[in-house]
This record gives sequence, C-alpha cells and structure tokens, in this order.
Amino acid sequence: MDYPNVNAFSLSLIVFLVGSGLSFLVFGFSCLFSPYMVAEFKRYGLIGYRRLNGYLQVIGGLGLFLSFYKPLIGIIASLGLAILMLLGFLVRLKIKDGFIKSFPAFFYMIINSIICFLLWNQ
Repeated sequence: MDYPNVNAFSLSLIVFLVGSGLSFLVFGFSCLFSPYMVAEFKRYGLIGYRRLNGYLQVIGGLGLFLSFYKPLIGIIASLGLAILMLLGFLVRLKIKDGFIKSFPAFFYMIINSIICFLLWNQ
C-alpha cells in the first residue's frame, strides 16, 4: 500500500517515538512500584532518586506521545530522556556493571538523541 503522507522519515520517527514512549512508561512505572527497582536503586547508591527517576521517565514517555501534537514537547522530552539515560549509563559504569549491563541505558540515550534530532529537523 502507498500512503501519500508517510515517507521513510515519518515512519521511522513514529516507530522511534512509540517504542521509546512505551518503554519509558513501563520502566517509569516499574521504578515507582517494583520491589526489584527498589533493590537496584539501593545497589546504585541512589535510593533517594528512585521516585524522581520514575516520574521523569513517565513524564518523558508521555511527552514523546504528545510530540504528535506539539513537536516542541517531544524535543524537550526526548532531550530530557537522553540526558537521564546518559546519567544512568554513567552510574552503571561507575558501579562497575560493565558495558553489557549498561548497554540498555546507552541504547535509549542514542534512540532519544535520534528522536530529538528528527523532531528538531522535521
């Protein structure tokens, strides 16, 4: 099928937005309610930041979905999530989790940087 208003650029942006948005909603709620995440944040030495991290992830995930209506919200949300994931990546390296365990944060940092770039250049 050929959709006249959907090109490869638009489709890739939609896939990145939806995938990342859903992921951050799931991870954010996990931070807020999962006993496993309580233990993880203790291990990171950041137990006092667990709820803030969860709220920021949920707000960022919702912001990505709102970018369909207001791209500026998506730019801010994706930039914020990219920074949050950069910090998460650095924390994981600092506690010596190694690159494999740190990779998800690195991956989401890259994905959200791409989203920010695509929305900025839309």
